[in-house]
Amino acid sequence: MRFTSKQIAAIVLGAALLTASCGFKRKKYDNPIGKDTQQPDKVLFDRAINDIEHGRYEVARLTLNTLINTYDTSEYLAKAKLAIADSWYREGSPHGMAQAEAEYKDFILFYPAMEEAAESQEKICMIHYKQMDKADRDPNNALRAEQECKTLLTQFPNSKFAPEAEQKLREIQEVLADAEHSAGFFYYKKGSNAAAANRFGGLVDQYPLYSRADEALWEEADSYSRMGPRFRQKQGDALSKLVKEYPLSSYADQAKKKLETLEMPIPEADPAAAARMKYEMENRGKPGMVSRATDFIHHGPDVKTAAKSGSPTMTNPKPSIPASIPVPTTASAGFSGDVTVAPVTDPTALDTKPDARLNPPGAAAGTTPKETPATPAASTPSTPSTSTDATAQPPQTPDSKTDSKKNDKKKKKKTDDKSKSTTSDKSSDK
Repeated sequence: MRFTSKQIAAIVLGAALLTASCGFKRKKYDNPIGKDTQQPDKVLFDRAINDIEHGRYEVARLTLNTLINTYDTSEYLAKAKLAIADSWYREGSPHGMAQAEAEYKDFILFYPAMEEAAESQEKICMIHYKQMDKADRDPNNALRAEQECKTLLTQFPNSKFAPEAEQKLREIQEVLADAEHSAGFFYYKKGSNAAAANRFGGLVDQYPLYSRADEALWEEADSYSRMGPRFRQKQGDALSKLVKEYPLSSYADQAKKKLETLEMPIPEADPAAAARMKYEMENRGKPGMVSRATDFIHHGPDVKTAAKSGSPTMTNPKPSIPASIPVPTTASAGFSGDVTVAPVTDPTALDTKPDARLNPPGAAAGTTPKETPATPAASTPSTPSTSTDATAQPPQTPDSKTDSKKNDKKKKKKTDDKSKSTTSDKSSDK
C-alpha cells in the first residue's frame, strides 16, 4: 500500500501532535491523605490539590494559606506547607525554584521527624542539580547541589532517596572534577608546571571517581618531570598511584616503563580498584552522534561518563600549596603555633602588660629590651676630661647654667642673712 506525500505529511504531523500532547500531560499530584470526609479543612486541601494539578498555582497557594491561618490545629497543616513548596517547585521559574527551596527548608525545620523531610531535602538537591551549568561555566549551582546532596546523605542516610542522591552526587562531582581538570590542563599547556601539578594532584585526591583521574595523574607526573630532578620523588609517587589505583588505564603500561627508567619499585595493582574500573568500563554510557551534535543546545552538562559505583567524596576540598614553594621551618619562620584572636576583657591590660612589639623575636618571655644610649648631637663638641677632675662632669647646657646661677644666689643670700643675725645677736649682748 502506497501513501501520497500529503498522507505521509499528515501522519507525521499527527504523530508529532500526539507526542507533544503526551509530553505536556500534567502529572497527577500524589495526595498524601486519602480520607473522604467533608471537614472544611479537608475540603480546602482537596481544592488546593486540584488547582495544583491543573496549573493554578497561585490560587492553590491562597487556598492553602487560608487553611493554615484558619485551622491551626488541623491534621492537614504539615501537608499544606509541603503542598505550597511543591506548587513553587512545579511552577519551575527561577523565582519559583528559589521560593520552593525556602519553603522546603522551612518544612524540614518545623517537621524534621516526618518522612517527607527527606523528600524535601531531595527536592532542594534537585533544584540546584537542574540548574547546573557545564563544566567550563559558573560552578555555583554545582557546588550548591553537591552540598545539599551531602546533607541528604548525612541527615537521612536510611531514606529511600539516599541511593538516588548518591548517584546524583557522583554526577555532580564529575562536573566539578572536569572543571578542575580543565584549569589544570590550561596551566599544563601554558608551561606553568608547578601550578598544573598542584591542580592535578588535588583533583585526584578530592575526586578519585573522576572518569579521567588516570589522565590527570599522568599529566601530574609529566609536570613534575619538567620541573627538574629535585621533584623526581613527586613524579614517582604520581606514577605509582596511577599503576596501583588505576591498573586498567591506558596510561598504566607507560607509567610502569617510566618507573623502571627512574629506578623506582613498581607497585602491585589493587584488586578492588581493578574490579571497580572493570565495572565502570562495562556500564559507562557513551554519548551518541545526535547528542554530540546537539550538545551546544543543552543547558546542563553531559554526565554520561560519571561513575556508577564507589562512595563519593563527603569532605570539602582543602587548598594545597604547590611543591615548588618551600615550607617554612620553625627556625626560619621564628614562630611556631597557631595565631588566635580573642577579645580583651581586662580594661587595664594596655597599661599593665608589656607591649609584645618591644621584645625581639629571640628574646626570652618577660624580658624587656635594654635601653640604647642616646647619641650626642653632632654640634656639641665632646670635652676631654683632665687629670685634676675628681669625677667626670657632664657637659652643661644653657638651662643647667642658669639653674646653677640661681642656686648660687640663694646660697649667698642665706649666708648674708646668717651673718646679719649673728651681728645683731652680738650687739644685743653688749
